[in-house]
Amino acid sequence: MSSSSKEPVPSDGMKTFGAVLKSFRKRAGATQEGLAEEVGCSSHFLASIEQGRRLPPVGFIDQCEAALDAFGTLRLAANQLSRKPGLASWFRQWALLEQEALALNTYECRLIPGLLQTAAYARTLFVNQLPPLGDEQIEAQLAARMERQQLLTDRPNTAYSFILEEHMFLRRTGGHHVTMELIDHVLGLAERRNIEVQIMPVVRENHAGLAGPIQLLETPENKWLAYAEGQRSGQFISDPKEISVLQMRYARMRPQALSFEDSVSLLQRMRGAA
Repeated sequence: MSSSSKEPVPSDGMKTFGAVLKSFRKRAGATQEGLAEEVGCSSHFLASIEQGRRLPPVGFIDQCEAALDAFGTLRLAANQLSRKPGLASWFRQWALLEQEALALNTYECRLIPGLLQTAAYARTLFVNQLPPLGDEQIEAQLAARMERQQLLTDRPNTAYSFILEEHMFLRRTGGHHVTMELIDHVLGLAERRNIEVQIMPVVRENHAGLAGPIQLLETPENKWLAYAEGQRSGQFISDPKEISVLQMRYARMRPQALSFEDSVSLLQRMRGAA
């Protein structure tokens, strides 16, 4: 994904949690490298949390509590993490779950999913939002989105599947240059072993996803959850019956969409014909 030099502006809660974690780590005589190895993450990931630049996953908090004998203090500090600049309140729970997911399946028919957006594409969306956003709001949302995209590189063992409608590229949101950059970006991501991109062609007589976007996630406990987002709110879904319906629809869409190889070929043709 198109990288951005911008980091999300740390919230007070994120900075407080990072400082508390660092204090208990030093109290235990542990290095960042040592603690990272013990809890199963990279030292870079741990450093980002200590610096207040990353939201700690729930499992990470519990592991650090046990490793550092923190008397429940880390969980208390985590209670201050309810706010994060740039993320909608209804999306925060899902964003935390994404950081531990074993698999993430996404079907989108409205716009390119946030995990795949370039900075220029995302900025176009924010600039055109109504009611209008202020400059600081735009920068905060853009930084949060770019930071969230680190999941694709920080979690190489997570399987990401994206089914994208062809018309989202044909719309040319942001103009010709933004669209060409976006196509290049998605093609680059598709080269990663853990990312599969499929294109749903414009002409498709049978389509299992006509009811709207789908996001499905598998937790470390092999439990599946879902998320549905509207224009002004989001719905977190944990009911197994509802999850089953969404999984059925997503599974049906996979053979209805172009294969991975044909999808890449189509994007390449779009890029070359421009």
